[in-house]
Amino acid sequence: MSEQLRTGIIVGSFDPFTIGHDSIVRRALPLFDRLVIGVVGDNVHKPNMRPAEERMQAILDLYADESRIEVKTFHGLAMDFAKAENAQFIVKGVRNTSDFEYEQWQADFNRKLGGIETILLYTEPELASISSSALRELSHFGVDVSEYIPTAKGKKK
Repeated sequence: MSEQLRTGIIVGSFDPFTIGHDSIVRRALPLFDRLVIGVVGDNVHKPNMRPAEERMQAILDLYADESRIEVKTFHGLAMDFAKAENAQFIVKGVRNTSDFEYEQWQADFNRKLGGIETILLYTEPELASISSSALRELSHFGVDVSEYIPTAKGKKK
């Protein structure tokens, strides 16, 4: 009988995937045998600027050399995606108390309704002000936000 892989998921719209997201992924990776990044296909809370396939490809390129990371699109609830991926954990980044309160509420439901545990990783202080929403807004007004977007080594955005 084979042992089950310790699997975690990290989910988000990742529009765009930021250096804050990258930090959470890299800090979570040592905890798991397999880490699945779930890119929300259609976010009911906010419109996406870029198609899910484009967002997914940027993340795939970033982690091309890391065999433990998989990147997939999904629709629906994170706990259902976790179950479909045989994940025992959902990993979330927390920047501030507002994030914590929201993630605590979600973690409670994911555990009660889906039996999935949530691991909260606190954002590194220097990355706490970075959000995809803020970067989209700044970019809309012509501000260069490229320093906040990780890229695969040797590749241009």
